[in-house]
Amino acid sequence: MRRLTPVQLTLLGLLAASSCAAFAVFGMLIAAARLHLPPEVAALLPVPTLTASYTPLPATETPTVTETPTPTATASPSPTPTPSPPPTGTPTPSPTATETPTPTPTITPTPLWPTAPPAEWPSATPPPAGARLPPTLDDFWDGRAAWQLEVFDVGLPMGESDTLIGPDGQLWSYLHASTPSRGIYDQWGAYVPFPGCVTLWQSGDRGGSFRLFAPRCLIACRTSPCGAVLDDIDQQQYPRVARAADGAWVMVYEWRAQIYLRRSLDGLNWTRSRRVPGTGVWFDTTTTGYAACGGYYRIGDHPFVPRESEYDCLSGAPPGLYIEGDQMYVFVGMGKNPSHLGCYTGPVATGAPGLTPCAHNPLFTGAESYGPQEAQGAAGNPYFDFRTVSSADVLRVGERYYATYEGVRGPGPGAGGDTQFNLGFARSLGPAIDGPWEKFGGNPVLGDVPGNVGLGHADLLVLDGVTYLYTATSASTRGRYVLVWR
Repeated sequence: MRRLTPVQLTLLGLLAASSCAAFAVFGMLIAAARLHLPPEVAALLPVPTLTASYTPLPATETPTVTETPTPTATASPSPTPTPSPPPTGTPTPSPTATETPTPTPTITPTPLWPTAPPAEWPSATPPPAGARLPPTLDDFWDGRAAWQLEVFDVGLPMGESDTLIGPDGQLWSYLHASTPSRGIYDQWGAYVPFPGCVTLWQSGDRGGSFRLFAPRCLIACRTSPCGAVLDDIDQQQYPRVARAADGAWVMVYEWRAQIYLRRSLDGLNWTRSRRVPGTGVWFDTTTTGYAACGGYYRIGDHPFVPRESEYDCLSGAPPGLYIEGDQMYVFVGMGKNPSHLGCYTGPVATGAPGLTPCAHNPLFTGAESYGPQEAQGAAGNPYFDFRTVSSADVLRVGERYYATYEGVRGPGPGAGGDTQFNLGFARSLGPAIDGPWEKFGGNPVLGDVPGNVGLGHADLLVLDGVTYLYTATSASTRGRYVLVWR
């Protein structure tokens, strides 16, 4: 074979390089031409194949967003000689996003919490013989007793506590809380938005201070992750808890103006929630075809609330609960502007499906008007419960039933939402819950309008004959009052 000279080799290399360059230029010309050729011609041209490699960007944590709670309504009843019948059928609740159940979850086959070991409540030392007994709500009503602040901050979060003696001999208090408010997470460790889920707080010093049972939602979820619709995880708000004669526990709470009920054998592990029939907010049949409002379900006009921002009807909001023997009563706000308090009743054994409207609804009514628009302080007190009445906490004393309740006058001029809250008292006129009630003449009880947020969400408790009241003592604390002789 003939060898090439160095000169020939150099010329051959230059020729090869120029050929590659020409091919590259040719490829770029084809690509550029495709941008301007008709589609049928461009489709015939060769497309250069490019290969590339990449490194995925590191995952970033999704930012947590704190939700703003939707103001909840409160209501109170106006006596009408012939009240309109309750809504027929099931009222349509406030629209909420429909949630598709996750196929993965299932409530844990074993209880989420071990049952607390039983223990007796450690009774206080009895007073000496001949000593004057502590005052009761009868004495408060008649002006012989008054509320005195005993503990400014008992460690409970803001909201609405409901406290009773637990099976372990301590005080148990149920409240709603969330990740942003108290570092609460659900049973799977997920973030819980405000206002949050039911939590349990305990006191071993007779109610002077409380500690969190666990930094998790108390109620087990049916799904994983927990769902807003199936588990009410985002708003198990304003819980009320009571015990039946057979020892069963019952809980009610608000979820988007509707009332949900659960039951338990030990106060820790709860059944799935069931809605109290007829509760929620809805539009009248004249506009949507849904159930019509009775007179005391109607949402009227407010001087500082646009009509287009309201529904037509309300039967719900923060609830109340009282059990007598095997019969339970669930108290709800009915209507707004003016507001009313009513109830649903039925056997404990049948749960939520067995509840029907009380025969004497509404039990009582809030103020008939907003009053003078400029009225504040003592001048605004007669109108403190015009917009809503709710959050009833009921005790029996002698032959009567007493209740605390939250009254809301509503927003003032230029306010974006409800800004005037306070605490009221009411009692039955006779020995029946399902009958007419009357309001306390000294309402509101702890201060003048506009009052403090959370003040009306009170919690009554009688221990060893002494009557206590848990409620908000500031915008960020919850404390305890005691009823004392004047």
